[in-house]
Amino acid sequence: MAVSTTPPDANRPILNEDGTMDDAFRTWVNTITRESLIIGTGSPENVIDAVQGREYMDDNGASGAVKYIKRDPDISGNTARGWIAI
Repeated sequence: MAVSTTPPDANRPILNEDGTMDDAFRTWVNTITRESLIIGTGSPENVIDAVQGREYMDDNGASGAVKYIKRDPDISGNTARGWIAI
């Protein structure tokens, strides 16, 4: 799933005067975090909550599957289900 994410303006501060995160920077950080590759050990099925399209890499790979994609948004309301090996 290719997504274009526009980085925040490098000439603007990332913090507001009161020390809170700037809205544009917060949005960018949340987007990058939501789209980043998840790395763990073992299958993510029924373990890792994620949105549809998210990718997971098994750093052990002993199960024969190394990379997974979240194909289904949820199964019976469970967002930790719906992963498939690719």
